[in-house]
Amino acid sequence: PPDYNGFKMMFGKKPFYGADIQKLGAMSKAGDVDKGAGSISERPVKDAYVARVLRDFKPGRPLKVVWDTGHGAMGVVVRDIISKLPGEHTVLFERVDGTFPAHHPDPTVEKNLLDLRAAVKEKGADVGIAFDGDGDRIGALDGQGRILWGDQLLAIWARDVLKERPGSTIIADVKASQVLFDEVAAAGGKPLMWKTGHSILKVKMAEEKSPLAGEMSGHVFFADHWYGFDDAMYAGIRLLNIVGGSADTLAAMRDRLPQPVNTPELRFDCDEDRKFKVVDEVKERLKKAKADVNDVDGVRVSTGDGWWLLRASNTQAVLVARCEAKDQSGLDRLMAELRAALSASGVAMPDEPSAGH
Repeated sequence: PPDYNGFKMMFGKKPFYGADIQKLGAMSKAGDVDKGAGSISERPVKDAYVARVLRDFKPGRPLKVVWDTGHGAMGVVVRDIISKLPGEHTVLFERVDGTFPAHHPDPTVEKNLLDLRAAVKEKGADVGIAFDGDGDRIGALDGQGRILWGDQLLAIWARDVLKERPGSTIIADVKASQVLFDEVAAAGGKPLMWKTGHSILKVKMAEEKSPLAGEMSGHVFFADHWYGFDDAMYAGIRLLNIVGGSADTLAAMRDRLPQPVNTPELRFDCDEDRKFKVVDEVKERLKKAKADVNDVDGVRVSTGDGWWLLRASNTQAVLVARCEAKDQSGLDRLMAELRAALSASGVAMPDEPSAGH
C-alpha cells in the first residue's frame, strides 16, 4: 500500500542497503557528487518476462488454480501466463489499483486470504495462490483452503531443489519453524538460519552458493534455474510444477510435514531509538541465565520443547516475536517466558498477529 512504498537499490548486480544508503544520502546532502550525464532507455519487457517464467514450467497433470493478484502488479501478466498453462484457472482482483479496494495485499495474513479461500472451495481448486502489491511475496492455500505458511512452502520447494542439487545450502530467516531446518537436513541439504531482510539474504545466498532461500514473509529467492531474486509468480510456477508432477495433492504434502504449535509473527510498536536496545537488554539477561541463545538476528531462544524469537524490524519502528512448541502447554509456557522478558524491559506483548513486510 502507499504508506509502505519505496524502492530497492542495486549497485551493479549486488544489493545496496543499510549503511551504504546512509553514506550515499550524506554525500548527496553535502554536495559530494560528480557531475555527469547518463541515459534513459525504455524497453518492452512484458512478453520477454512471460516467456522466461514459462520456460521453467513443467507440464504435469492439469490443475485447478485460483490466483489472487490483489489489485497488485501481477495483474498485468497473470492472464498472459495462465493462458499458456494447462488446467482451469480463475483470477481474482486482476485490475491494478494501488488503493487495494478488495483487501490489504499482504498474502501472509489470514484475513487477506478469505476471498481466495472461498474461491478455492467454490471451484474445487487444487491450489490457491496470492501475491502482494509488487509481486515479490507469495501466499498459498491447499485444496481444503488451508494456508501454507512461508516456511512450509519453503520445505516443499527445498525437497524439490535438493533432488537436483543434493548437499546444497538452503537458507531461511530466523522466524522460520524448526520443522523447515529439520526437513532440509532430512532431504540431504544443509539448513542455514540467517538474518531477515531482502538484501541480507541475497548477499548470503551468493556467499553460500545457495540455490534457494526464503522468509516467513513470503519472499522466496530461487537461484536454481532463476536469478536469485524474489519473484512470486516464478515461485508460484515452481509450486505448480511440484503439485502437477506428483500424485499427491498439496494438502497431502502439507499434512506430511510435522505440525508443531506456533504463533504467527507478532509485530508491535516500539520507538526506533528503543527497539534495538530492548533486544540487547533481553539478550544480556538471557546470557546471564545461561539460556541457549542464537543471536544471528535478535535472540532466538531454544528450549527442550521449542523456541521463541525476539528481533527488531529492519524497516519499521516495531519489535517482532514468534514462538513454537511441540504442544499447546509448551507454547503457553514459552509465551509466558517471552512476555516476562519483554516486561522486564517495559514492553507489553501484542495480541494482533501480522507477518509484516
